[in-house]
Amino acid sequence: MADGPIDLRTDVAHPARMYAYFLGGKDHYAADRAAAEQALQEFPAVRVAARTNRDFMAHATRFLVGQGVRQFLDIGTGIPTEQSPNLHQVAQAGAPEARVVYVDNDPIVLAHARALLVSSREGRTAYVQADATDPAAILAAPELLRTLDLTQPVAVSLFALLHFVPGDVYEMVKALMEPLAPGSYLAISHVTTDFDEGPQDPDGMMRLVQVYIDRSIAVHPRSRAEVARFFDGLELLEPGVEVIHRWRNDGIEHPPSRDKQVSLWGAIGRKTHAAGTGR
Repeated sequence: MADGPIDLRTDVAHPARMYAYFLGGKDHYAADRAAAEQALQEFPAVRVAARTNRDFMAHATRFLVGQGVRQFLDIGTGIPTEQSPNLHQVAQAGAPEARVVYVDNDPIVLAHARALLVSSREGRTAYVQADATDPAAILAAPELLRTLDLTQPVAVSLFALLHFVPGDVYEMVKALMEPLAPGSYLAISHVTTDFDEGPQDPDGMMRLVQVYIDRSIAVHPRSRAEVARFFDGLELLEPGVEVIHRWRNDGIEHPPSRDKQVSLWGAIGRKTHAAGTGR
């Protein structure tokens, strides 16, 4: 991890600190709170969406542990929270020997990264300061290579990240998955406006997206079909791309209105081929 002072740019709103605010965390500043309160006015269900995304992270991680996964690469980690377990805590609760590498490029996450490094005795965690748009740098990071064995399956998680990433995110995801061993997994959650009833929907996700855009935070919602594209060449597990609170929800009933409140697609795919023989 980097040494020396970290410029947290507390004068401008930051998506990781806004997310922490929505979750009830303490790591935010006046600019973040002002933007978050504006977001709550435009899309009152944003706290529901944030908490449901956090629940999906835990649900997906437990599922992957149940599939035998013991190595995790979590990109776009966000600020550690005391309100719910972090990914390594979920994974190591089911498999104490699990190894987790967290990746983020945001200074605010680096400032709190030590909270992510408290591993079980049998397992291990590490933190890599890197940008999601540079998969080669992530996969070559010494901290990662000391923690994960890339000849064995790895679960890559990109929870509520890809809609914030510029450039060709499909190529980025492909470059992350291509070198990994067969049996590796890809887990994603992604913002969508599929449930909006037109661009001026008073209760629609696009109103929340606009709050971020107005603060120079680029956000790119994607449709269900566009999210499915991330899994081209992978075995998309049942039930496919689904609203995150309905993904393998074990029969829990949710009212249709909750889909619009959450407005996040989620899915998990499995790599079945070695590099150069499929994907």
